[in-house]
Amino acid sequence: MAATRVYVARLAGLAVLGPDGESIGRVRDVVVAIRYDRQQPRIHGLVVELPTRRRIFVPILRVTAIEPGVVTLNTGTVSLRRFTQRPGEMLALAQIVDSAVRVEDPDLPDLAGVDVVVVDLGMEQTRTRDWRVTRVAVRGHRRIGRRRTVHVVDWIHVSGLTPTEIDRPGQEVTQLLEQFEGLRPADVAHLLRELPEKRRIEVAIALDDERLADVVQELPDDEQVALLGHLEVRRAADVLEAMDPDDAADLLGELPVSEAESLLALMDPEESEPVRRLLEHSPYSAGGLMTPKPVILTPSTTVAEALARVRNPDLTPALASMVFVVRPPTATPTGRYLGSVHIQQLLREPPAHLVGGILDAELAPLRPDVPLAAVTRYFATYNLVCGPVVDEENHLLGAVSVDDVLDHLLPDDWRDQEELHEGIVRHD
Repeated sequence: MAATRVYVARLAGLAVLGPDGESIGRVRDVVVAIRYDRQQPRIHGLVVELPTRRRIFVPILRVTAIEPGVVTLNTGTVSLRRFTQRPGEMLALAQIVDSAVRVEDPDLPDLAGVDVVVVDLGMEQTRTRDWRVTRVAVRGHRRIGRRRTVHVVDWIHVSGLTPTEIDRPGQEVTQLLEQFEGLRPADVAHLLRELPEKRRIEVAIALDDERLADVVQELPDDEQVALLGHLEVRRAADVLEAMDPDDAADLLGELPVSEAESLLALMDPEESEPVRRLLEHSPYSAGGLMTPKPVILTPSTTVAEALARVRNPDLTPALASMVFVVRPPTATPTGRYLGSVHIQQLLREPPAHLVGGILDAELAPLRPDVPLAAVTRYFATYNLVCGPVVDEENHLLGAVSVDDVLDHLLPDDWRDQEELHEGIVRHD
C-alpha cells in the first residue's frame, strides 16, 4: 500500500522505478522549499542518483507511490540534467538533518530552552497530491553515558530552520557520516563533492585523519587544495601524514612553496622525508609518479612471508601484484636492487622457498627521470601494473603503479565526465 506519510531518512537509498518497473536510480535526498515563516514547507522533489552516478532532480508530482523499498514514478521519462540547487531550496538529509533547533511545544515543556538537533523530517501528502514537511524528529545533543530520547513535534513548534540559520557554521554531521559508512573512499569523495560547500567542510572536519586522507586522495587537485585550506594547519599536516606519500607530494606541489614547506615542517620527519624526496622529481616523471612504499623484501624472505605481505588490505591491487627484492636496508632508498617477483609466481611456489631463488632479474627497472610517455610504453610493453624505479647506483627508490599513470593520463576533469561512468554497474 502506498504511504501518504513517510520520514525522509527512510527514503534514502530506495530504488526509483518507472511505471513499467524499469529501474531509474536510487533516492539520495529530498528537496525542501524552506520558508522564513513557520508554515509547513513544500517538498519540491527528490534527488535521484542514476547508475552513472549523476544526480538528477525528479519533481515530487512525478511520484505516484512510496512503498516499502521502492518509489514509483508516473513516467519513465525524466530529465537527465544534473541536479542544481535553486535559491530557497534546502536538501533534507545534507543540510537540514543535524541542524540545531529550538522547540516551543506546550506539550513538551522539558524541551523549552534546551539545545536539540534534527534527526529526521516527517512528510505528508495533501489532498492535492502535494507533499509538505509536517513533523520534525529531534533529540538532545550527544552526552556520554546517556541515551538521547527522540521527540516528534509539529513543524510549527520548531524554530531555527530558516535558510539563514541552517547556513550558520558548526552544524552537526552525524547523519551524513552514517550514510558514508562502508563506502569506498572514491564514493565518499563523489558524495562529498555533491554537498554544498559549507556541509562539505563540516563533514571533512568531522572525519578522522585516516578516512579524510583516503577521501582527499580521490578528489581533483583544486578541490584537494581548497579542502586542505579549510583545515587548521596542524590538522592539515596530520592529514598529509596519513596520505600516501606520492599523493601528499602531488598535493603539496599545487601549493605555494612557502606554504608547502610550512606543512612539511609540521609533519613527522619520518613521514615528511619520503614526500620531500618525491618533490625533487617532476610530477610527470617516474620519480614523481612513484610511491616510496611498495612491498620490499630481502632474498631470504620465504614465499609464505611474501604472500602475507601482499595480503595487506591497505595495498592497492596494483602494488600487491609485485614484490621487490633488495639487499638490506629495505627502506627506500634501499640497498642494491636484485629483482622482482610477480604474485602469480609466488602462488606457484612452495611456501618454504625463498624469494631470492625465483627472482625476475631480467625486467629492466625505470629511472626516476623517465617521462610519463615512456612509463606508459614500459607498462604496455611488459604487460605490467607495477614497475620498479631505481637510481644510478641501483638503489630501489620506489615503484610506479598503473593507477597513478592513469590518473596523470586522463584529463583534469575526468571525474566530472559522465561518459566515463557509463557501463559501471553499482550495487547499493
